[in-house]
Amino acid sequence: MTHIDYNPVILIMMSFCGLLFLVQLYYFLVPYSRLFRSNRQQDKLPENTNCPPLSVIMVTKDSASMLKENLPSILEQDYPEYEVIVVNDESAGEDEDILKILCSRYPHLYRTFIPKSARYVSRKKLGIAMGIKASKYDWIVVTEPYCKPVSKNWLKSMARNFLPGTDIVLGYCNYYGGKGFFLKRIISDMLIVSMRFLGKAISGNPYMGIGRNMAYRKDIYLKHKGFYNQLTLSRGDDDLFINEIADRNNTKVCACSDSIMRMPTPKYRKIWKDDKISYEVTGSRYKGMARLSNSIETWSAMLFNISFIVSLCIGIVCREWIFTASVCAVWIIRTIIAMTVYCKTAKAMGEKVSAFLFIYDLLRPLYSMSLKTGYITRNKSDYMRK
Repeated sequence: MTHIDYNPVILIMMSFCGLLFLVQLYYFLVPYSRLFRSNRQQDKLPENTNCPPLSVIMVTKDSASMLKENLPSILEQDYPEYEVIVVNDESAGEDEDILKILCSRYPHLYRTFIPKSARYVSRKKLGIAMGIKASKYDWIVVTEPYCKPVSKNWLKSMARNFLPGTDIVLGYCNYYGGKGFFLKRIISDMLIVSMRFLGKAISGNPYMGIGRNMAYRKDIYLKHKGFYNQLTLSRGDDDLFINEIADRNNTKVCACSDSIMRMPTPKYRKIWKDDKISYEVTGSRYKGMARLSNSIETWSAMLFNISFIVSLCIGIVCREWIFTASVCAVWIIRTIIAMTVYCKTAKAMGEKVSAFLFIYDLLRPLYSMSLKTGYITRNKSDYMRK
């Protein structure tokens, strides 16, 4: 029998597995665990009494059914003073008719439209810019017509973070629950995306936001000249904009249960995949180390599983049972820690996918590789420019 102390292959594999284990341990115990810890802390806070007036802005295009279903939930928020501005982007459907009906019922709802003459700029960014220009208040909350708050205290929960020195507030959004492998996959994917960018923001390293549930001051928007640096890009009104203006001192995360937004499942898988690839494209423009940090975690997860299988085979072939047992123990410990953080976060954010998360954790690196392949093989300009 070859002793473990003298087998260089086993020593190398032990060192490699150990290093990857420590990398994974860091990510799950430090940045990824922050979201559910913050949720637990914020849910214990008393009712918010800091409610400065604010403006909710969304851009609609052929979203009549979504407006009819979701807009009343935003218009009926338990909030003392706010306005909702909907910018219509040449909708061919019934958007304008729905807005007229709702305007007659809700005096704090206002509507405007993007001129047909607008060219060579992102119409989404132009719509948000027009909404901000028309707004009366300092705080701007942005969302989408297909998003619906889970609580009438959504705005109150966001406003809890509207404090002196704070310019940006990031919130959580995910899909409605349901059955099916694809739905559980995209909910799990959105969960870990949120664990990443919200966890980083909580630790003082914000690098992106998602424009379905976030707020910022009008002053910082104007000071930054709005979306000037990404005006001709079809994306970037959320992640690239926040990446440019956010820092450790001016950004807060709203993680309480009342602040959650929900959205419907994409009608086709291609819609979701194209959206993911678009974020991969804009992510290539991020400043800072966030993109590299995320890649390190994904690749370390994949290499950890591969090294576990290789080490297991080597241990069995060489009959090194102590080594084999050690490798199995390390894999089990990492899996238990990862599943604990995943499940606690899923429970905190109201996601019923805990039973699926083990499968997702194993397949996640492969999903990431397929998206990066799509990003490389397709024309970038299809995702970046109008």
